[in-house]
Parts: sequence; C-alpha cells; structure tokens
Amino acid sequence: MGRDTIAEIITSIRNADMNRKGTVRIAWTNITENIVKILLREGFIQNVRKHRENQQYFLVLTLQHRRNSKGPYGTVLNLKRISRPGLRIYSNYQRIPKILGGMGIVILSTSQGIMTDREARLERIGGEILCYIW
Repeated sequence: MGRDTIAEIITSIRNADMNRKGTVRIAWTNITENIVKILLREGFIQNVRKHRENQQYFLVLTLQHRRNSKGPYGTVLNLKRISRPGLRIYSNYQRIPKILGGMGIVILSTSQGIMTDREARLERIGGEILCYIW
C-alpha cells in the first residue's frame, strides 16, 4: 500500500503549528517541494531549506506564528486535504472553489504542474484539487 505524501505534509505542518513548533521536517519529493514553494510564495511559511541526512533529503520549514498573543492560541495555518488516493476530486477552471472569498488558496495539480487556484484561472486550466489552505 502506498503512502499519501501530501496528507503527511499537511498533517506534519498542522501538528507543528498547533504545538507552536518553530520548525518542521518533512520528506523531500518533487510534489512536496512544489507545494512548499507555493506556501512560501503565498506567505504561509517563513523559510525553507533542503537538508541531507544519510543519503535522504528533507525539507526543513520555518513556520510563522502569531507573536505577542495573550490568551488562547489560534493557529495561523489551516490546511485541509481534499483529493485523496481513494477519492480523486477534479475541477475545471470555472468551478474551482474560492476559499474565504479569495482569502485562502486552493492547490491544484494540473497538466502544467502544481499551482494555486488564481494561477489556474488565469491559465484557464483545471485539474485535481489537492488541498485548501487559509
């Protein structure tokens, strides 16, 4: 049985964010690198660096946290996996959902590579909806 690397990334980032961890280490693949680049470009994480250990590569992410927050901790990052190996969800460019009225992003896997919902609408390409981030 295969591993769902996208779900592992999302879970690792969500758990680190909820526990106020500054960094999280995830396994490197081409898909994870493209998703992390989108997160960095959209401002959901601060920094990314590639780390090699025992012939394997890892991505070390530096997360953003709300500083000076007194009271209950609110997560900065909300991630939700949509398409999964048992149930793939596809959409054309006209029906790509808008998260929080455009405040969040949808990450899609298209024929042109992994991109956000805004880029897919501009390119007029649909694809598999991987996850929502807000």
